[in-house]
Amino acid sequence: MIRFKCDPSSLAARVALITGANTGIGRVTALELARNGFQVFLACRSLERTQPVLDEIRSGNPAAVAEWIPLELSDFESVRTCAKAFLERQLPLHLLVNNAGLAGARGLTTSGFEFMFGVNHMGHFLLTQLLLERLKDSAPARIVTVASRAHLRVRGIDWDAVRQPTASVLSVKEYCVSKLANVLFSAKLGRHLQGTGVVTSSLHPGVVDSDIWRTLPWPFRALNRLRLVSVEQGAKTTLHCALAEGAALETGLYYSDSRAILPSAAAMNLALADELWQRSLDWSR
Repeated sequence: MIRFKCDPSSLAARVALITGANTGIGRVTALELARNGFQVFLACRSLERTQPVLDEIRSGNPAAVAEWIPLELSDFESVRTCAKAFLERQLPLHLLVNNAGLAGARGLTTSGFEFMFGVNHMGHFLLTQLLLERLKDSAPARIVTVASRAHLRVRGIDWDAVRQPTASVLSVKEYCVSKLANVLFSAKLGRHLQGTGVVTSSLHPGVVDSDIWRTLPWPFRALNRLRLVSVEQGAKTTLHCALAEGAALETGLYYSDSRAILPSAAAMNLALADELWQRSLDWSR
């Protein structure tokens, strides 16, 4: 287990919501936030798969407050229901971790998007928009989005392709586009929230040995595992962005190995970020 250095008094009574917290780096993130005194909400598809993490949190600290909220990111109605369920609790929200994601998936989401673009970007975009006022009311607050260095492999977004079923055989290009969208969205959101006390960051966690690869065909999944890092290693940069001491991190930056680095040229394209933002708003209405 990671032991992250932070000031526990600064985290008392703080609330975090983490998507995809039942497995992989989301699980490690939830455990570490709970260990540091956060009340944690685990937004995941299945209570059955989330319950072991809730039990693990409580076994480490019986006083810890942890709760499951149903969330299926491929379905806008589920996203809206998740946000409504959280907001009805009348709690502050100090940290939103957009962690859940898929690689190698194919098809079209319930809400009509290429599957990985719909889950990795559009589901998180809508969830963030629905929780934004609560985050601003709870400032200082942070929004951490797990992206990937895979965004370096594409130079833009085909707006027609993201509304059609997955085209490539292994879904690699589509995954990279969804991760570019994560970085663009986080940076644009940071600019949008200037002066509100809400800080955004996106990050590359490393190529992590997690369930994100579960939909890849077996031979490719087996080869991929040869170069993977552990989920504990993969969660370090997420936790840095969530828990770093002192003045809040500069907003809108992209992190790898717990330090800010430059993303791709496409990820710094302000016009592309603006277009993604507007299209995403229109699509999610």
